[in-house]
Amino acid sequence: MPRIGFLFLTFTILITAPTLAQKKKRQRAQSIQNVVDAAYTYTGTPYKYGGTSKSGIDCSALMQNSYAQAGYSIPRTAKAQSKFGKKVGWNSIRQGDIVFFKFKGKREKWYHSGMITSVTPDGTYFIHASSSRGVVISDLNADYYKSNIKTIRRVIK
Repeated sequence: MPRIGFLFLTFTILITAPTLAQKKKRQRAQSIQNVVDAAYTYTGTPYKYGGTSKSGIDCSALMQNSYAQAGYSIPRTAKAQSKFGKKVGWNSIRQGDIVFFKFKGKREKWYHSGMITSVTPDGTYFIHASSSRGVVISDLNADYYKSNIKTIRRVIK
């Protein structure tokens, strides 16, 4: 091969070869998609306090199971999960982040969690195990949810 052809081929390979950062970004995106896809498989599952399976599940088990199916280990309870990972602000929220809510009932506080499934100009949506509707997708911008957000955490950085 003439020297000029060899240099051109070498240069082309260097330019078109993905960088390590690009590979990591793709792997992260695939991991996030795997977690979200795992969560979607629970859609329609009835809510069951303390439940951990497709016959009945609570919000924190939905998060734990979805992340586990993608190879990540997170705590079991919503309260413990709300301290896990990296805290992120509303303006940097993305798919796969876990949103935590703190609701006040009669003489008690309870925590609830959901996973961001999409962030679009039309809204920010999350999947969660609702105590009244089972595993569903809801709009995070709905007043009921938006006014009770405690924190947002990112497990996959």
